[in-house]
Amino acid sequence: MSLELEEISIQQQFEEVIASENKLAIQEFLNHQNISDVATLMYENEDYEAQIISLLSIHRAASVFKILELPTQKRVIKNLPAIKTTELLNELPADDRVAFLEELPTSIVRDLIKTLDPDERKDTLELLGYPENSIGRIMTPDYVYVYEENTVAEVFETIRKHAKSSETIDVIYVINENDELLDDIRIRDFILAEPGTKVKDIMDGRFIALHVNDDQEMASEIFKMNNRVALPVTGDNNILLGIVTIDDILWVAEEEFSEDIQKIGGTQALDEPYLEMPLFKLFKKRVGWLIILFLGEMLTATAMGYFEGEIQKFVVLALFIPLIISSGGNTGSQASTLIIQAMAVGEITIANWWRVIRRELIQGLMLGSVLGIIGFIRVIAWAKFMPGVYGPHEILVAFTVGFALLGVVLWGTLSGSMLPILIKRLKGDPAVSSAPFVATLVDVTGLVIYFSVAYMFLKGVLL
Repeated sequence: MSLELEEISIQQQFEEVIASENKLAIQEFLNHQNISDVATLMYENEDYEAQIISLLSIHRAASVFKILELPTQKRVIKNLPAIKTTELLNELPADDRVAFLEELPTSIVRDLIKTLDPDERKDTLELLGYPENSIGRIMTPDYVYVYEENTVAEVFETIRKHAKSSETIDVIYVINENDELLDDIRIRDFILAEPGTKVKDIMDGRFIALHVNDDQEMASEIFKMNNRVALPVTGDNNILLGIVTIDDILWVAEEEFSEDIQKIGGTQALDEPYLEMPLFKLFKKRVGWLIILFLGEMLTATAMGYFEGEIQKFVVLALFIPLIISSGGNTGSQASTLIIQAMAVGEITIANWWRVIRRELIQGLMLGSVLGIIGFIRVIAWAKFMPGVYGPHEILVAFTVGFALLGVVLWGTLSGSMLPILIKRLKGDPAVSSAPFVATLVDVTGLVIYFSVAYMFLKGVLL
């Protein structure tokens, strides 16, 4: 509640200071707010977005700009004066600048790059030259490095001289005369060492480096496993090219999570914000999977046609088709979602497939037994309230429904859990084994299981 009141207070203060039209007062107010509060003000006051960025000091403007959502960033750049745009883009860290530029049309990127200072332009073009979704795209070339023969006192001189342009100084990098990475040392180790101690005496050689062409998603796992705030990025010859910081990895993790959620929902990943994406492009992202799922569901009609004779002999079987296949689909979707999420956070690997299948086999039997018993009781109870509704063999019908539910739920858990692992084994994205896809698969196979069980129990009696 107190945070809510504080936000209301900041908004009210902003409205009052804007109404005064006193630029100095507006500037002073904005420069005294937290970066996140300024971003919130921009979201809530779209008409003043460019004005807010213009009045902030250029360093704070860059800090605010890089945490804004892409649509807001685009509007800001569109409405800013050309001079302010140039200042802002030059002030942005190279990795944040590239992250913004790669979302824009090529023609606009070309014009904006021309406005950059020569050094910033060089860094930007180098980062844009790396493959999309590679570590090279999100690394920053601004870091502090020293040599192994430097003393601790010289290290601090280097930090004082170059740290202003560095994104972080939590870790200092040690290189040789050929720019090859030798080690990374936490600044804490330098602080605790004597001024005359040489860097080589602090080094232990146990460093972890990313390759410039590594996939961004893989880097996220490495950060998590090693509890680091920054990691060095090297080329083919162990040449130190830049560093990647944890804030960039968090953005990557958020994007990957969004993509996985979209794929699990049965659509291609959106490469633009939903409200910014043209309708026809959004249509193309969604229609492909719907067609595939529709063709899959057509197999359900084929399966029902195959068992048409059984349905005609005992029409009551058709009453339970939605119950049976929906139970299997729900169970399969549940299992696939759990496994996809566990694989995404590194809890499950392909090597764990046997452990997964054993667990899901037990789960399928337990879940299927519960639903099967409920289905059995439902048929018996309904027959008591409405005598004759299922004919003279309601006990056999009840057993058919109960055991069919057991079989379909068991199959749903096994297929839903194994499909993501199989797709991963085939070098695909497990997220494409989405809930709708699994549900469609189980719908078709569930009918086969249901009528096979019905034939087993009702053969010679009704069928």
